[in-house]
Amino acid sequence: MEEVPGSLGTSAGLALRMGQTIFSSASLLFMCLYVQFYSFTAFSYLVTVMGLLIPWSVMLALVDAYSVFVKSLPRHPRIVVIIIFGDLALSFLTLAAACSTASVTDILLGVQGYCEGRSCSRFQLSAAMAFLAWFLSFATSMFNLWVLPSLL
Repeated sequence: MEEVPGSLGTSAGLALRMGQTIFSSASLLFMCLYVQFYSFTAFSYLVTVMGLLIPWSVMLALVDAYSVFVKSLPRHPRIVVIIIFGDLALSFLTLAAACSTASVTDILLGVQGYCEGRSCSRFQLSAAMAFLAWFLSFATSMFNLWVLPSLL
């Protein structure tokens, strides 16, 4: 059984999960600073996906922290498969939300007089944080996928 840095139960995995939590929380925060974000479907979709990604990342960060401090690795193949599929599903949803938010923001920047104040810059920051959360989520799922054959 090999131990891949970044997989479930390692300190690098804990760092990746904490990064996911921080970036997805920042994306949600920047989007919710503008009160009328719900008027665009892409922005509501981003808020929904980040609302799913934050508890998932926090839960698995707690599992990683427990595994790092107690020195016991969760190596049950069924659990690892569920985590891999959950990570892959959430990473693709996060990518879709980040891309749709970035494209709607780009369209809104082209409309004269729509972006008053700092609303569009907040949307851009939210999309950027969502892309970073996607990258970390996808990396974590690939590291866990790499470990899976050694568990079977």
